[in-house]
Amino acid sequence: MTTVERLASYENLFGLPENVVGEIIAGQLYTHPRPAPAHARASSVLGNKVGTPFDQSEGGGPSGWWILDEPELHLSEDILVPDLAGWRRERMPAFPKTAWFEIAPDWVSEVLSPATARTDRVLKLPRYTATSVVHCWLIDPDARTLEAYANQEGRWLLLGTWGGDDMATIDPFAAIPLSSRAYGWSQTDEQ
Repeated sequence: MTTVERLASYENLFGLPENVVGEIIAGQLYTHPRPAPAHARASSVLGNKVGTPFDQSEGGGPSGWWILDEPELHLSEDILVPDLAGWRRERMPAFPKTAWFEIAPDWVSEVLSPATARTDRVLKLPRYTATSVVHCWLIDPDARTLEAYANQEGRWLLLGTWGGDDMATIDPFAAIPLSSRAYGWSQTDEQ
């Protein structure tokens, strides 16, 4: 007799405690605690830095984007929750009427933590390429680094790695230079 593995469903996410984020990847439920302060700060600061000029049309950026914190993505059979995601408004002119998004974002950013780094790198990155996400940034607040990738024919191409006090212009937001403050840390942050 064989045992049939039961795949996770959307309903499995409803019973999770409020301090837990749940995602369904390849039919399996993955959970992790809500972000720690350094993780939340990195995501919030970066969201503000790119959101102000690209989403809110302030600060010299070209606008034309929707930038959101922790949107729920229903992509194929997966339910993913990136730390940040952005859609070009030409691809998604209006928000969906649902509580989730079925259109893959043009850009995602994951803030790595000990609880999420493996899932973000090993499980989610391939899902993002498979659903045609064009750009992915990985931020590590502990190592104080940002890695930027571009989807090239279904494979991630590393555009560069920045850290410390580096200034960078990074696609798809190369219209504005980003300093280390854009990643949520500064020279005066304590280690």
